[in-house]
Amino acid sequence: MPKRIVIIGAHAAGVDAASAARKTDRTAEITLITEEKNAGYSRCGLPFVIEGKIPSFQDLIVFPPSFYQMMKLNLRTETKVTKIDTGKKVVEAADKTGKTEEIPYDSLIIATGANAFTPPIKGREKQGILPLRTIEDGERIDKAIREGAKSAVVMGAGLIGLETAVALNERGLKVTVVEMLPQVLPAMLDPDMAKMVEEMLRQKGINILTGKPVEEFLGADKVTGIMAGGEQINADLFISAFGVRANVQLATDAGVAIGETRLIKTNPKMETNIKDVYAVGDCVESIHMVTQRPVVQQLGTVAVRQGKVAGVNAAGGYAVFPGVMGSAVTKLYDTQIGVTGLTETAAKRAGIETVTGSITSKTRADYYPGALPIKVKLVVEKESQRIIGVQIIGGEDVTQRINAISLAVQKQMTVRELAKADTAYAPPLNETWEPMVLAAEMALMKLR
Repeated sequence: MPKRIVIIGAHAAGVDAASAARKTDRTAEITLITEEKNAGYSRCGLPFVIEGKIPSFQDLIVFPPSFYQMMKLNLRTETKVTKIDTGKKVVEAADKTGKTEEIPYDSLIIATGANAFTPPIKGREKQGILPLRTIEDGERIDKAIREGAKSAVVMGAGLIGLETAVALNERGLKVTVVEMLPQVLPAMLDPDMAKMVEEMLRQKGINILTGKPVEEFLGADKVTGIMAGGEQINADLFISAFGVRANVQLATDAGVAIGETRLIKTNPKMETNIKDVYAVGDCVESIHMVTQRPVVQQLGTVAVRQGKVAGVNAAGGYAVFPGVMGSAVTKLYDTQIGVTGLTETAAKRAGIETVTGSITSKTRADYYPGALPIKVKLVVEKESQRIIGVQIIGGEDVTQRINAISLAVQKQMTVRELAKADTAYAPPLNETWEPMVLAAEMALMKLR
């Protein structure tokens, strides 16, 4: 009898799990269930459709219906799983008409993801607070702009918040970003690097207010303004970019263990504490490769890698997930920003004593036309001299440098080894001295 694999969630983690399961077992019956109308699309692309860089939200659908047919996957959209019964090994689901059924499984993969959330701020029940998590959210924001919104407040200065702020600004809106913490991109950058991003955004005309928590939503039925740090800010459009909360209720109700980060706990095979039940993506905690501690890492890259591991294992194969490094990049206007490993701030929180090496250089030979500035900040563990992280801000070529340092950290390279790296040079492509090597030398000087 063919193996029955049921996957709750059909986005990055769920679809990659289904795909890996199919490649592992050609005969398995694989069912994907999602509450959304659209499955298998890129949430990361939403701000860029709003900006106009990508023509349509439909362009974000990575896996069209033909993919599911070709892979022989049974996709159920607009269907909500209401209960997991691990004793009977069934999930209870209801479609949009309210019709319920029990779907049996041999292996279950929970990929319930996360939802945008607004903290318990006074007035949050009012209309007009728009998150950006789904295609429908994106369409609502786009519609508001087309209907004449002239100003916007973005609440939260994380990755999605800033990408959305740039998108709205590029569409001609007057944009204010409000962030409770003292800097932008608090999870990604140290304060010294964040300051560079903040200054660049201000020069582009975005009003950035850091250290100002949102205290109240103003207006009768619909939000017309906010109070933040004692200041009233009125606008036509209010974007909630406070962050996301993992959807773990279904798992908890089924007796699945939760870890210390309040996300689902798994082992390296992505198995939960319940036999034949796996969990992947934004609802799962990960182990950080540097600290070996559990972390919340809600990134698309992590979701697809975890999905692949769970899919292989659920179908009877063998795969393990090595952990995360928090590698992330973004592009705001013409500025590329990247990080991997620990920031100086995160290392301090983990009790690791560090030295850093920073350098400002150029992406090509100084005399070559089009050379752009690039700043590299290397974070090194003082005792072992191991590289444990890097942050890079530059006009080009940030991603591949982040990828290179990510490998260096995973392979426990020391700063001394990086300083001796044999790197490539040509005037149109790079400086004679690679900026990462110069940053390593700066760190070595401090270690001496």
